[in-house]
Amino acid sequence: MHLRMNEWKHVFKLDPDKELTDEALESICLSGTDAVMVGGSTGVTFDNTVDLLARIRRYEVPCVLEVSNQEAIVPGFDLFMIPIVLNSKTPEWIVGQHHRAIKDYGAIMDWKQMITEGYIILNGDSTAAKLTQADAEIELKDVEAYARLAERLFHCPIVYLEYSGVFGKMEWVRKVRGLLTESRLFYGGGVDGPDKAREAAEAAHTVVVGNVIYENLEHALATVQAVRAAHQ
Repeated sequence: MHLRMNEWKHVFKLDPDKELTDEALESICLSGTDAVMVGGSTGVTFDNTVDLLARIRRYEVPCVLEVSNQEAIVPGFDLFMIPIVLNSKTPEWIVGQHHRAIKDYGAIMDWKQMITEGYIILNGDSTAAKLTQADAEIELKDVEAYARLAERLFHCPIVYLEYSGVFGKMEWVRKVRGLLTESRLFYGGGVDGPDKAREAAEAAHTVVVGNVIYENLEHALATVQAVRAAHQ
């Protein structure tokens, strides 16, 4: 197992609130993906998160938790990824929940396990955008400014362009990647098979594949090799 996050090219994202058979989970964990991320916008609880973690831990793949709410924080993950939704219209998703969690648990946190993600949500119709009140009706210049803010002011190791369910503007993704010199650009949204995975891999540092796992497992698994091929 390796946790050199700056080398990750492909990540599968699993939602604790969605059903996944043991056979499908085994295929995901043995696929050659660089890591498995656990997280979701709604329905994520301590119980379904700890259950999914226990199932993933039968395999050696790195496993990280993307923290979406304080109640679903489960110990035992390799890393904890903390989203800061930069284009949210409310401070709740920038510092609000973060402040409350640190107020309760700051004294016992292992800060070396915490990774901040400068999130930019660009699909206004998505559950994630509605939940976080993200302003997705923004221009490329705005996205570039948020990316610079994440890297230069907040020093986020990850800048995350999230299109959540639709395939995004790869020209925007490429431009943002070109701006970054220290942060790693994660891309998620609409990667429903090898063709889009390859296209996304040519634009971003790391491709996150999620929804297609539950819609077409064969297509999801094919994204691993497609991303590898794009980097060779």
